[in-house]
Amino acid sequence: MDDVVFLFDVDNTLLDNDRVQRDLSDHLTEHYGQAARDRYWALFEDLRGTLGYADYLGALQRYRLEDLHNPKILRIANWLADYPFVDRLYPHALDVVRHLGARGPTVILSDGDAAFQPRKVERSGLWGAFSDNVLIYVHKEQALEDVERLYPARHYVMIDDKLRILEALKQQWGDRVTTVFPRQGHYALDPEESRKRRPADLSVDAIGDLLRIDAARFGNRP
Repeated sequence: MDDVVFLFDVDNTLLDNDRVQRDLSDHLTEHYGQAARDRYWALFEDLRGTLGYADYLGALQRYRLEDLHNPKILRIANWLADYPFVDRLYPHALDVVRHLGARGPTVILSDGDAAFQPRKVERSGLWGAFSDNVLIYVHKEQALEDVERLYPARHYVMIDDKLRILEALKQQWGDRVTTVFPRQGHYALDPEESRKRRPADLSVDAIGDLLRIDAARFGNRP
């Protein structure tokens, strides 16, 4: 059992997923038109409401079924698969992983589908940076027993841009977890979400700010 294990979210925590979505919107508008762009995102949001996570390829499949005789749509999947995610890592994100990794194991704990999310983690270089310690669930806050089984620790540190997730982990793990909130991305900057959620144990303006924090402070917690 480790003294401390550091758990990292991916989207808008290590990687600027808002920028990825803007690039996808621009690509859809340029090559398929505004109507196609708007319809894709409508299907995307509808599917996210059903599944509870972002499913880019699932939304594309739904869009294809609506426009079955347009062969150009098939190229959207190639654009998504080949997207340079490594260029969308936040400044010093990998430095933070190495910095905290000197204190204890670092693990990706992400929500997502079983196809595109692993591709994103691989293409961004995060899979290698985390030495294959990658967990992707439909709802990660419901998989904490699995996390404990795979990475047993006396204490956990969860770094996530969503206060909803941090609050859920705090409710389940209590003092066994330190919640860290990087204020990045549209979820983190939503004032209504901040108003109704429990504050994190530690908030930073950017993931790179964690380089200024002594990793040893996260160990030997009650």
